[in-house]
Amino acid sequence: MALNFPDDRRYHAEHLWAKEAGDGSFVIGITDFAQDQLGEVIFIDLPEVGSHFDQGVSCAEIESAKVVSPAIIPLSGTVEEVNEALSDTPELVNSDPYGAGWLVRIKADDLSEAIITAAEYQKIISA
Repeated sequence: MALNFPDDRRYHAEHLWAKEAGDGSFVIGITDFAQDQLGEVIFIDLPEVGSHFDQGVSCAEIESAKVVSPAIIPLSGTVEEVNEALSDTPELVNSDPYGAGWLVRIKADDLSEAIITAAEYQKIISA
């Protein structure tokens, strides 16, 4: 199965994506590559609404049958919403990483922070 990297979002080298939601906020999730590497996701520890994270730090922990992995946030910001559906169905991260498997929605602090295109991200994971 070929991995998918939609061009309508930006990426962080630590395998998370950010997509502008149209209201000034950004939806954040893990990439298809990340979910593939993790294997079957069995639990996700999401942050509380109102939590603030700086770019490049973990905003959540994703537990799979193989490992517990930090979710490194691609943009600094304050969490406005978490994906409550992941409490009961964490496997959404595997089946739909760019849709129903999103992690959090944030209000970004600085839109000039460096995040990369899908093509640039693919070069990183291919190296």
